[in-house]
Amino acid sequence: MNGIYEALAPLIPKQRLIPDAPMRDYTTFCVGGPADLLVDAASSAEIRAVLSACRERSERLTVIGNGSNLLVRDGGIRGVVLRIADSMAAIRVEGTRMTLEAGATLSALSQAAARAGLSGAVFCCGIPGTLGGAAVMNAGAYGGEMAQIVSCVSALDGEGNAVRLCGEQLKYGYRTSALMERGLIVTEVTVQLSPGDREELLSQMTELNRRRREKQPLTVPSAGSTFKRPKNGYASQMIDEAGLRGVRVGGAQVSEKHTGFVVNAGGATARDVLALMAYVQDTVEARFGVRLEPEVRILGEE
Repeated sequence: MNGIYEALAPLIPKQRLIPDAPMRDYTTFCVGGPADLLVDAASSAEIRAVLSACRERSERLTVIGNGSNLLVRDGGIRGVVLRIADSMAAIRVEGTRMTLEAGATLSALSQAAARAGLSGAVFCCGIPGTLGGAAVMNAGAYGGEMAQIVSCVSALDGEGNAVRLCGEQLKYGYRTSALMERGLIVTEVTVQLSPGDREELLSQMTELNRRRREKQPLTVPSAGSTFKRPKNGYASQMIDEAGLRGVRVGGAQVSEKHTGFVVNAGGATARDVLALMAYVQDTVEARFGVRLEPEVRILGEE
């Protein structure tokens, strides 16, 4: 690793510098080979230190959140994996605005908003990701998406320079943004909400979570919705009508509960998951003439 561990050790506690980190332990899919070095960042200063160390040594850098929308191949990830998750997850409430560090979860956002009597973030309670990743990909569920509530995003570019984008500068579209196009690393997200009734908001969240438990395979490892919504129709409906419910490749399976999910039914490898995803894509394309596009982010080497 060209001395990166030694360069970072004086700056970042060693328990957050993890050589040969098994990525199955850092993804909700529970598959994936090792990362050469995983750094669990706790501040913008630490992120800058990682960026500087990688830049000086021409080392590859991969940025992840809590691994909920991620599939890591069995060969793992070369270079440094910068993880922005629970070590960087502070939340501030200021009137009808909330500012959250990038590692805060969407469920934490929705809970904190509801407790503060702020409306607009209920849809977030069913998205198992962090604010950083959600802001980058304009995550959404239950008719809501981040574009509706995000007002400003603070980030770092590849040189470690601070960048702040607000409003139309974010260029939000379906699962895309200016943050994604520019490869920025989100450090903080500000959302604009509106006054609401605390008890009503908590009740709405309880109902959404109940529906989610009923309809989604939450008791087995997955990366959430496997494919993006096609222009005409729904991926899960096409997969179901193509006769793929419950189909398996090794330990990977099209969920019998919700066909929009490929799950780790036990002992799956990333190779199993990728082979099943390809089979689903081929079968749906042959039936409907539509090539499903993965929503899950695929990283690493075979």
